[in-house]
Amino acid sequence: MTDETAHPAHVDQTRAHPARIYDYILGGHDNYEVDHNAARQVLSVWPQARTAARVNRAFMRRATHWLAAEAGIDQFLDIGTGIPTEPNLHQVAQDVNPAARVVYTDNDPLVLRYAEALMTSTPQGRTAYLHADVTAPHTILEAAELRSTLDLDRPVALSCNALFHFIPDRDAPHDIMETLLKPLAPGSFLALSHGTTDFDPEQIGHVQDIYHRQGIPLTARPKGSIEPFFAGLDLVAPGLVAPHRWKPDGDPPADAEAAALDAEVSQYAAVARKV
Repeated sequence: MTDETAHPAHVDQTRAHPARIYDYILGGHDNYEVDHNAARQVLSVWPQARTAARVNRAFMRRATHWLAAEAGIDQFLDIGTGIPTEPNLHQVAQDVNPAARVVYTDNDPLVLRYAEALMTSTPQGRTAYLHADVTAPHTILEAAELRSTLDLDRPVALSCNALFHFIPDRDAPHDIMETLLKPLAPGSFLALSHGTTDFDPEQIGHVQDIYHRQGIPLTARPKGSIEPFFAGLDLVAPGLVAPHRWKPDGDPPADAEAAALDAEVSQYAAVARKV
């Protein structure tokens, strides 16, 4: 564990943070009054936000299980980890392959304080936590924590769930993704979920306004602006779809039910392979 992890950074309780808002919406307790207020505003205009958060977490679990069980991936880089919520990604991956290795990354000092919960690896595997910002991708790729845990000459699954919609266009999010993917070996994968305006633009527009008033640059994007994150990759069936439509457990919901859930969730998700 790094010295920074041993001596957590100060948590600013005067400004809301998306990881803590998400934690509140999921029913967690690792958040502050400023996050409660922001989350309640979101829920007032988007009461389905809790459903959306749960669906997103379920996609993470299914995608990670598929990557470990079906694609044989045993290395994971999870960026935008958020506050630990069981099952965490390493628990899903190591349930399939106890030797799986996982590096978690987030920029919220509160997540840093809970890093120990993210590092309860199996004896055969390994987990590490890196306090870093995705808008400076080289600080992630060149970090000692990553290099000592993952072998980038072998395939890695890059997991970016509900992250890139917090990177505004001015920060060139597609370029950031290209930088992250470039050093990964062929046979690596990207798993991504991303908020969208496609299904209910008015409602999601109100949500964006709430985040913007908190100083958080939420940018929900149409499908055509999410697809470039997968440029040069081969999408795994069923492609870029609403997250509950990606390899659902059991029988898929009826068309009408799935369409209604599309609007409630207002996200797209996909897994794609680097060739």
